[in-house]
Amino acid sequence: MTRLQRDLDEILERSRDDFETLRGARLYVTGGTGFVGSWMLEAFVWANDRLALGARACVLTRDADAFTRRVPHVGGDASITFVSGDVRDAARVDGTFDAIIHAATPASARINAETPKIMVDTIVDGMRHTLDLAERSGAIPVLLTSSGAVYGRQPLDRLRVDETYAGAPDQLDPANAYHEAKRLSELQLAIGARVSGIGAKVARLFAFVGPYLPLDTHFAIGNFMRDAMNAATIEILGDGSPLRSYLYAGDMTSWLWRVLARGESGRAYNVGSERIVSIAETARVVASCVEPQGSIAVRGVPTGAAPERYVPSTHRAREELGLAEWTSLEESIARTIAFARA
Repeated sequence: MTRLQRDLDEILERSRDDFETLRGARLYVTGGTGFVGSWMLEAFVWANDRLALGARACVLTRDADAFTRRVPHVGGDASITFVSGDVRDAARVDGTFDAIIHAATPASARINAETPKIMVDTIVDGMRHTLDLAERSGAIPVLLTSSGAVYGRQPLDRLRVDETYAGAPDQLDPANAYHEAKRLSELQLAIGARVSGIGAKVARLFAFVGPYLPLDTHFAIGNFMRDAMNAATIEILGDGSPLRSYLYAGDMTSWLWRVLARGESGRAYNVGSERIVSIAETARVVASCVEPQGSIAVRGVPTGAAPERYVPSTHRAREELGLAEWTSLEESIARTIAFARA
């Protein structure tokens, strides 16, 4: 039995009609063993069983055994079939599919900084091979998990950035390899839609918190929770002023299934929270969720500059798709910590 039963029951209640569109369907999923993909497969298996959908999912992965050891109730489910391979290579899969979820992207600041070519190849070649498979399957919906990084640096006068913002990263800066490759993957999908009639559904993901989030990489909120659970001082390496927002992973999962099922083809939807918090405030919220409450150390020195921000407007998703933020930041952090401790 999964430790996410409460979350999955909530997802099923909110997304029942979206899952009904999968009845008898065969899905192809890339990135199914990462943070986003793990949640999507958890929800898929849960809904498939409880609604008797008779759906199946073919999941591309480089290490099915590792995923099955980590999430045995998903990896071992009869509705899941793994295909061994790298998204940068042509997938060796037979038959056609009724929908595709393309979520394969290395969420690695290290790869982006040290080997940006690998980052670009993974995103761009992965999209190309996924489109080849989609076009073989006919006019099927394809969900691309893109990123809020496609907007580049958010202007200081924009409290929240919406999908109509036409800004962009600096394409001559290799540090923007991830950002620019995501922009190109969206264009690839749009071209595929025009050429073959596939449904091009784009979800631009921002920041999240929830079970399966790595607690030891470049995600500040994950590092804060790790420190708090270890009764260590929560360290803020900068001055704590950057502004962020965090959507709970369970809410994110409902949003993504809704975009796949009901999103308009050729349209992008921001996926994230509108609650703005500074990095310092995030650390304080994390500390308040753990007993005994630990200390916080801000290592950086304030510069006096306006704080950098990364916060979406989700008006389009809320108004067009009926989505909402159901889980507060405090509850999101509490659930994540409880999962990690279990």
